[in-house]
Amino acid sequence: MRRPTFDLDVLRTFVTGVELNSFAKAAYRLGRSTSAVSAQLKKLEEQVGTPVLAKAGRGLVLTPVGESLLSHARRLLELNDGIFQTLRESQTAETIRLGLQEDFGEHLLSDILRRFVQLYPMVSLEVKIARNAELLALVDSAGLDLALTWDTGHASPHATRLGDTQMYWIGAHDTPVFGGMADAPLPLIMFDAPCLLRSAATQTLDAAQIPWRIALTSPSVGGIWAAVAGGLGVTLRTRIGLPSHLKIVSGLPAVPSLGYVLHCGGDDPSAATRQLAALIKTSLQEQAFRFADTAHS
Repeated sequence: MRRPTFDLDVLRTFVTGVELNSFAKAAYRLGRSTSAVSAQLKKLEEQVGTPVLAKAGRGLVLTPVGESLLSHARRLLELNDGIFQTLRESQTAETIRLGLQEDFGEHLLSDILRRFVQLYPMVSLEVKIARNAELLALVDSAGLDLALTWDTGHASPHATRLGDTQMYWIGAHDTPVFGGMADAPLPLIMFDAPCLLRSAATQTLDAAQIPWRIALTSPSVGGIWAAVAGGLGVTLRTRIGLPSHLKIVSGLPAVPSLGYVLHCGGDDPSAATRQLAALIKTSLQEQAFRFADTAHS
């Protein structure tokens, strides 16, 4: 059985006439003749199977069925207009400046870009992979439209805390399990100071009265992973982007989780910027689910 389908042009005429309280005005606004509008209303009532308008003095009022139809018609028109608006915006050329903390950049970027370009093929992305402090400075100076950073408590007017991820001690596969600590200081592989994870590592070890030394500093996550893989020491990072040839080290003091925040450069982002923010949030949620699933497997 073929389902009946409403004509959106007819519904638009009906809604416009009701909102203007005049179908003559609706005809003028929509560029139609009054006879065409009358024909549309007749078609609508035939399709509904009952009157949607009734005479009241010199004017017209909605019948109970007409009131219900008006509500549904408005939603249909909003959905229709929203689809076309989204499609038009997806073809609009613009540039979005995206900043990612290096851990996120290595792990999330390819997945996010693949999804985004399917929706907005005409939008260009300028991606800045940098450390937290640099990204936050760019957020403050309006140098980025979106930035995903670690949560340092930095206040920006359009920031959303998306979640938390656990920090772990990470070493090479032949790194021993630390139980009773030897007298030798624990060698650490860290970013140059200032660094949120570096501070967390040294403060945790100090609280546990475990001696440590900075064995190597690197300006990049890739450099940290290489030094750890070479057996120069251990580092404190999250599981985001953790290479398969490294492992989480047991026996060292537990460290707290680390929050991550998405900063938006303004209070009226474009549709493409909002979509990119949504993709970042979704990708992080999927990643958190995978980590949780791995932990319980």
